[in-house]
Amino acid sequence: MLAMSENSLSSTQLAMVVKVARMYHEEGLSQPAIAEHFRVSQSRVSRWLKEAVRIGVIRTIVVAPEGLLTSLEDSVRKKYGLKDVVVAEVATTSSDAAMLSSIGSVAAAYLEVTLTGNNRVGLSSWSSTLLATAHAMTRRNVRTAQSIIQVIGGVGNPAVQVRATQLAEQFARVTGADPKFLPAPGIVASKEGRDVLMSDPFVAQIADEWKTLDTLLVGIGTIQPSPLLKDSGNSLPEVSLQHLAAAGAVGDVCLRFFDVDGNLVPSEIDDRVLGIGVEELRAVNRRIGVAGGTAKYEAIRAAVLGGWVDVLITDRITAERLAVDQTPTN
Repeated sequence: MLAMSENSLSSTQLAMVVKVARMYHEEGLSQPAIAEHFRVSQSRVSRWLKEAVRIGVIRTIVVAPEGLLTSLEDSVRKKYGLKDVVVAEVATTSSDAAMLSSIGSVAAAYLEVTLTGNNRVGLSSWSSTLLATAHAMTRRNVRTAQSIIQVIGGVGNPAVQVRATQLAEQFARVTGADPKFLPAPGIVASKEGRDVLMSDPFVAQIADEWKTLDTLLVGIGTIQPSPLLKDSGNSLPEVSLQHLAAAGAVGDVCLRFFDVDGNLVPSEIDDRVLGIGVEELRAVNRRIGVAGGTAKYEAIRAAVLGGWVDVLITDRITAERLAVDQTPTN
């Protein structure tokens, strides 16, 4: 039996303690290597290991408390070469709203555990899952991030634009970070229009911030836009979506579309997006994708295969499919 004092930890903190213990004692990673892996201080790793001893996780073997999904998380993490995987327990009969809430809750807890206070976090604008994450986070007494920076235009239909602004404002509020908004639409009609907007001093200033990000927090989209993105006025017309599908696109991150193997699907749309570019996106050290559900499985799998995200927060059913997927990984 684990020590009763385990009850002082949240399930996410307890899961992190177990993961670190396994990496240190079973995989033979050093504390500095684990600290680099999770982008936290070595002293925090040391505290997690001490906590693992205190509550009885570290004995002669590492024992995961009942109810956690660390074995499944480890399986998906190793198979796809990810830095971390966090899985929400979601019943097969759950509604879309319940799934969003569950994934958002574990994503919020993960961020509360892993943000260090100095993080410069890039945030995509049009994601219902990220909205659920923001609403699930609680404000701490200490600052947990330095800046929250929009990485794709948050201007759109006034009826729903407030949700993109709310997303950045909420993340900034609960982390104590400075919010930095991209005052432009996510996509425009032409390259020329994009170039004009990107030359605006306020837009250019935010674009310069993208080079300094150490964390990226994004949703993972399918070829069909989410209701939130569609209502925002920043989705693509049906003919463009048909052309992308014909070219093999199955999903996107920040309106950068990729095929089933995670390879970029180039198109004229790339020149019309007011948001972080592919190279800048891939250069961010920690890229956290938050998404789940059967309809998004193909896009989620492609996103992890293509390295669009290197931390995945998803639901148990999606994780189980990823773990047993027989298609060769890269």
